Amino acid sequence: MKTLLTISLLLTGILCPTLAAQDEAKKADLPKVLIIGDSISLAFTPHVARQLDGKATVKHNQGNAQHTGTGLAKLDQWIGDTHWDVIHFNWGLWDLCYRHPKSKVQGRRDKVNGTLTTTLEQYEKNLDELVSRLKETDAKLIWANTTVVPEKEAGRVRGDDVKYNEAAARIMSKHGITTNDLHSLTKTFPADQFDGPGNVHYTQQGYQKIGQQVAEHILTVLKNEPQESAIKQ
Repeated sequence: MKTLLTISLLLTGILCPTLAAQDEAKKADLPKVLIIGDSISLAFTPHVARQLDGKATVKHNQGNAQHTGTGLAKLDQWIGDTHWDVIHFNWGLWDLCYRHPKSKVQGRRDKVNGTLTTTLEQYEKNLDELVSRLKETDAKLIWANTTVVPEKEAGRVRGDDVKYNEAAARIMSKHGITTNDLHSLTKTFPADQFDGPGNVHYTQQGYQKIGQQVAEHILTVLKNEPQESAIKQ
């Protein structure tokens, strides 16, 4: 009996590292996906990773991508030396936000007395430069347009989301970049899927819906065919 137990323990010691190594090797062979964006993308990325488990390795840029100015400063660092197969990216909600240093609202938001982070003209110019740099990676690129700005948002003007998305659409058309229309998706969300009145963030149910659409776009770009049936429910 002791002999059998010893053999079993030895086999476990041999097989477990081997299986773990095989699992890591399989993951290394999967397509690599980078998601770049603000806190909304940080919240939906785990849902995307779950949807694409076994189909792609999903990473988010380190930290919050904030606005296009931050993107220009940190993009090379986020891309690193990795060969990314797909990069799904977004900037916008931070760019169109008004902030004031004396505001007591979270994020110092203040659309009455605050200063706009990035003008519409500068946003378009910044995006043009960011897309040009992203194209140098040879990754398949997916632009996610800006999610909806709800009524009573403290630092953002309702309707600016549409204007900034129109500017972004011009850049994506110029460069031939696929757009994931998250604005149209989130515009359909009922009030109980937002994280409170006037909040640009969502409940987990909302983030799950966004993650589903992001995963579908990534799979379509990877395989160039509809993939609804392949997505985990």
